[in-house]
Amino acid sequence: MTLNGWIQILVFCGIVILLVKPLGGYMHRVFNGDRTLLSPIFGPIERGLYRISGTSEREEQHWTTYVVALLLFNLAGFLVLYVLQRLQGSLPYNPAGMTAVEPGLAFNTAASFMSNTNWQNYGGESTMSYLVQMAGLTVQNFVSAATGIAIAIALIRGFARASGKSIGNFWVDMTRSTLYVLLPLCIVLTLVYVWLGMPQTLGAYVNATTLEGAQQTIAVGPVASQVAIKMLGTNGGGFFNANAAHPFENPDAISNLIQMVTIFAIGAALTNVFGRMIGNQRQGWAILSAMGVMFIAGVIVCYWAEAAGNPLVHALGIDGGNMEGKESRFGIALSALFAVITTAASCGAVNAMHGSFTALGGMIPIINMQLGEVIVGGVGAGLYGILMYIVVAVFVAGLMVGRTPEYLGKKIEAKEVKMAMLAILCLPLAMLIFTAIAVVLPTGVASMGNAGPHGFSEVLYAYTSAAANNGSAFGGLSGNTPWYNITIGIGMLMGRFLVIIPALAIAGSLVAKKTVPASAGTFPTDGPLFVGLLVGVILIVGGLTFFPALAVGPIIEHLAMIHGQTF
Repeated sequence: MTLNGWIQILVFCGIVILLVKPLGGYMHRVFNGDRTLLSPIFGPIERGLYRISGTSEREEQHWTTYVVALLLFNLAGFLVLYVLQRLQGSLPYNPAGMTAVEPGLAFNTAASFMSNTNWQNYGGESTMSYLVQMAGLTVQNFVSAATGIAIAIALIRGFARASGKSIGNFWVDMTRSTLYVLLPLCIVLTLVYVWLGMPQTLGAYVNATTLEGAQQTIAVGPVASQVAIKMLGTNGGGFFNANAAHPFENPDAISNLIQMVTIFAIGAALTNVFGRMIGNQRQGWAILSAMGVMFIAGVIVCYWAEAAGNPLVHALGIDGGNMEGKESRFGIALSALFAVITTAASCGAVNAMHGSFTALGGMIPIINMQLGEVIVGGVGAGLYGILMYIVVAVFVAGLMVGRTPEYLGKKIEAKEVKMAMLAILCLPLAMLIFTAIAVVLPTGVASMGNAGPHGFSEVLYAYTSAAANNGSAFGGLSGNTPWYNITIGIGMLMGRFLVIIPALAIAGSLVAKKTVPASAGTFPTDGPLFVGLLVGVILIVGGLTFFPALAVGPIIEHLAMIHGQTF
């Protein structure tokens, strides 16, 4: 580890913290329906969309109606994206002549982008046409991110409102997320990325002659616009197979910093939105502090492990950190930082190959995902995910002091705790059961690029990434097979909707409850004690659930490395 590396990490953290209040304040005004600087531009468009869809910003929904609207919208998006892929060979804007995507892969990809996972069992530049990239994948990047934000806002209303029946309007929340938050920021980011050297064209792939005289086809396309939303919306799906390690998707250290900041920007700012909507910004800072503690711990371990290097390589007389699978233009510090950011935020974009990390360095991304992607998390998903843990934490605190659990004046009763635990436990259900089956089935084992603990970690990482709606991978696993396309697709749907529905059920339950005034016996939830309790609950619940499986892979692999053994 170097001083320069830590300075780069601290610069990133500082920028994110500085963005929390202004971006949070802006989003608070947007979802309150207040006038903003963009209202004259997008206000008429917003009202026109409501008229076309037959709804109104004054029309609110019960939580069950909100869920039905959300599910139907996502089902429609899934079907449209599936059909676009299957008809790709007959559609325009296909200069490379891409053929139709086969059914299993089309199902996996449609489930992936609709669920904000963006797991890719294909190479973008060799599989998807410009039309499918733009009208299919990029559109889902916007609306899946907007869906996550909408759910978070609906859950916040459950805590903030008293004795109500509605939690907002899904169509309004999703429209405002897209028009006022995601779209304007992506327009600015796209222009910046083009300035930094990313392609943005509908022209054909470029044929070039190398210095040796060989012919080479260079893939280009509408890259900058897709990179903008893939990072801001914590989607992560790359236009190119190499993702953010590709120089056209991530040209230099400046673009790398911008991308890392945008991955965290909305998720971190939503904690401030939470504080503003409930009338106590300290509550939002407490949640962000809990996220920050776990994030910094992950960065320290991952950076240390990668900087320390591989003992087996050192035994050959080669000193230094682990640069395998990393880009020299980023180095160890920014590669480790990016890996922790992208798996803490359910983004899944990568600027280095996680499968080439050391055993402990690769373990941190897995842990980040297995904890439920609550360390900032995906846009919206991180906040509603950590609120599930908060429900459990205040329940535990209530048991310890012998009082009825409550949070922000709302009584936390059996229904809320059951729904929270259902949302938390559905992730290990999808991750571990599919992993257990895959590592004993011949069709699952055949796709493993490595034997032993690392091969197990490849499979565990894949299903963990799917259920956590992350999308990154240990690259040794060949996932484009019928078994992995179908089961990973199912895992992504489970990880998305088996969390969303209980979260909205909690919102509907809480919004109907009266707010109880704080008393001398009320447990404070905006100070260091609660931050410590929340972090402890997240680590204990996650540790008890996942540690046995996790130990089989990265930990055994690490012990083998330090004793000079390979698998």
